[in-house]
Amino acid sequence: MQVCNALAHSHSHTHGADHSEKMLGRAFALIAGFMFVEVAGGVLANSLTLLADAGHMFLDASALGFSWYAMRLSRRGDDRKLSYGYHRFQVLAAFVNGLSLMALCVWILYESFTRLQTPEQMLPIPAFAVASVGFVINLVAFRWLHGTGDNANVRSAALHVLGDLLGSAAAITAALTVYFTGWLYADPLLALVIVAILSRGAWRVVRDSTHILLEGVPNELDLEQIRNTLSREVPGVIEVHHVHAWALTAEKPLLTLHANVDEQTELGAVVTSMKAVLSETFGIHHSTIQVEHGSCPDD
Repeated sequence: MQVCNALAHSHSHTHGADHSEKMLGRAFALIAGFMFVEVAGGVLANSLTLLADAGHMFLDASALGFSWYAMRLSRRGDDRKLSYGYHRFQVLAAFVNGLSLMALCVWILYESFTRLQTPEQMLPIPAFAVASVGFVINLVAFRWLHGTGDNANVRSAALHVLGDLLGSAAAITAALTVYFTGWLYADPLLALVIVAILSRGAWRVVRDSTHILLEGVPNELDLEQIRNTLSREVPGVIEVHHVHAWALTAEKPLLTLHANVDEQTELGAVVTSMKAVLSETFGIHHSTIQVEHGSCPDD
């Protein structure tokens, strides 16, 4: 039964990864194709929200392409240089995407304050037309990426597309406001709203990916709880120590530990039982366990 569950779990992760990779590829093609149209429209209409969205779309195309390639790389097996394989490229892609999103927020912030001091004319009709098409395209791309799994790489790419979606909505609102009222401040003010929303998401992506890159303990794992559970539920285990947990990606936690075992206990059975508890209770499917009689040699 445990073997069947493990196979089902592996198949589920493989299918989810394939689906996420497919959606990333589709979103990349869609965003990259429309990017040139929005750049031309932003320059023609002299709309800051549209130009911000066009710049964001350029970053999106790069980020989505990077994320897609990172997922393809992660499917490679381990080799002599990368013994754990290429999974970390997904985390690296999420980190770079988050940083680029924060840099974009700084640029929009600067341009917004500049235009608040000196408002500039914009052409509302071209801005409205381009932003409306961009809204539909970004909505389709976001629906493709949203809910495809808890992969940090995909989440960071979805945040980029969400930023574009918000940018298109803000550009539509700004164009309509300028068209009907002539109030030029709507453009930079709405751009500031986009910055406030995007910066929070960008910070979360950078924070989470940095935690993984620094080999931090996965948020869902409690090392003390792992120690107590193994000592309590596995016959023959006297004490668990030197517990270290980290993750290749958010979905792939890893663990190493030492276990002091009763001398009358068969070591192979203890290791098998401990791995079963780690897999079924904590979702850790890759662990390295050192079993010991008596004092720990590393102490």
